[in-house]
Amino acid sequence: MSKENISPEKFILQETEEDAVFNLSLRPLTLNEFIGQETAVKNLNVALKAALQRNEPLEHILLSGPPGLGKTSLAHIIAHEMKANITATSGPAIERAGDLIGILTNLNKGDILFIDEIHRLSRVVEEFLYQAMENFQIDFVIDKGPYAKTIKFNLKVFTLVGATTRSGSLTAPLRSRFGLFYHLDFYSPQELAKIISNSAKILGVTIDEPACLEIGNRSRGTPRIANRLLRRVRDYSQVHDFKKVDCKIASAALDALNIDKCGLDALDRKFLRSIIDNFSGGPAGIESVAASLNEDTETLIDCVEPYLLKTNFLKRTNRGREVTEIAYNHFNLKPAKQTQKELFQ
Repeated sequence: MSKENISPEKFILQETEEDAVFNLSLRPLTLNEFIGQETAVKNLNVALKAALQRNEPLEHILLSGPPGLGKTSLAHIIAHEMKANITATSGPAIERAGDLIGILTNLNKGDILFIDEIHRLSRVVEEFLYQAMENFQIDFVIDKGPYAKTIKFNLKVFTLVGATTRSGSLTAPLRSRFGLFYHLDFYSPQELAKIISNSAKILGVTIDEPACLEIGNRSRGTPRIANRLLRRVRDYSQVHDFKKVDCKIASAALDALNIDKCGLDALDRKFLRSIIDNFSGGPAGIESVAASLNEDTETLIDCVEPYLLKTNFLKRTNRGREVTEIAYNHFNLKPAKQTQKELFQ
């Protein structure tokens, strides 16, 4: 997909094919190189060492959290640490049970099967996965009618690593078959600054510490976005013939991308202003907000809302979404309730 086909509002949120190749080269190979997510990394390190000492495969692992926080990177690190091959796919890509059977039967002992967006598996495919995860067997039917036969196929012992942005959407039977659960949360600006510094060395970009922190502050707590913004800053400094990226250059480059000091991009601001202007600050249903923005509901739920909720620009209630006083202050506006009080005084 070319950059011309991506709307400016979605550019920071979506991962293009070019980004995938770019991010792959910047991914850490070992747990020691992985920055952030200290609790998850420590516990995963213990599980890896224990499995290696017993010379047996890991239990099945479920990684959850917003997009771009390192779930795929951790899956590849697990394979590297276990000295195992990894087969990567996604929930939507496995349309039929036959697709899953083909993948499972090609796995060797100790291999890692990584399924991204595992909550989007169809129920039929999921049923096949239960027995494969629990007993390392699959039953499939050949022929039809009175000639139908069930054949049991034994699989080699493997480790399933599932990644999801919506752990609550997983069915209880599937969730119960995972032995290890790790939730990844947003990164601090300081952690992102370390990631940006490391990425800059790989890319050959000369950048100072304040500039790394400036990019980290505007990266929505997400390493994927931090690396993407670093690339845009690199382009900006190259075109303007700057030999070293300092805070002023980084800030100018990010301002040109329409990303403000809080890391909000055009779509974030449109989302918040829609609730403020069209729904008096809320509560508003997500479908109504999506319709007013002409955006997909899932894009707003998965890519926009998590960061706004984390930074307290937005809150969810049982009646819908509401913007907070922080959001009003960000736009230099008075809260709707305060304005109403002034009218009646």
